[in-house]
Amino acid sequence: MGATGVPLLELSGVRAAYDGITVLHGVDLAVRPGQIVALLGPNGAGKTTTLKVAAGVHPASGGRLLLGGREVTGARTADLARAGVCLVPEGRGVFPNLSVRDNLWMMTCTGRTRGEIEDAAYARFPVLADRRAQPAGTLSGGEQQMLALARGLTTDPAVLLLDELSMGLAPLIVADLYERVADIARQGVAVLVVEQFATAVLKIADHAAVLARGRIPWQGRPVGSLHAELSSYYLGSAS
Repeated sequence: MGATGVPLLELSGVRAAYDGITVLHGVDLAVRPGQIVALLGPNGAGKTTTLKVAAGVHPASGGRLLLGGREVTGARTADLARAGVCLVPEGRGVFPNLSVRDNLWMMTCTGRTRGEIEDAAYARFPVLADRRAQPAGTLSGGEQQMLALARGLTTDPAVLLLDELSMGLAPLIVADLYERVADIARQGVAVLVVEQFATAVLKIADHAAVLARGRIPWQGRPVGSLHAELSSYYLGSAS
């Protein structure tokens, strides 16, 4: 996608811990405008923690977090959100008893009107317009993920953080969702995607990083023979 320029998001030597137990041991990762970076690895590797640090949800115990080249280490979640960082967490997080429309209307806190929010969401995900009065909990898994994405995108993010977009969804639905993510990146958004299943995202990713035991032992372009190398790290057979 030809991403260039100063990274919109950069983690430099980032460490993070829970109850004194370090789970990230000096993570270096950068995402440029229009770039999709896939962060891969098994459960427990620290992928979600990396996203939480990037969104200000979990504090870094060391290292630096930069946004557009400006250090924002220790910034509050709300401040990072206002600066253009959007996290779509694992599990979608829609409110099942509220309608699709009501779920979207919750984002009027961004300063947009209800009409503006709905127009933007339905233009990107037309199926949501047909379901606008339907309780979100009755949507299919793919439609719920579209709703979660649509809600997050109302903030016009500069940086989009996605956690396990494919969870519980059929491969065809996942492929469609990731094509939409690719469209978002083409608009200049920096996208960092956490995925346990590499094949789901590597078709659209410009760059991949493998996270294993809180460290990144390999990162680069996910092409050619590198797929096999990614698999060996992912399965834990690489030294």
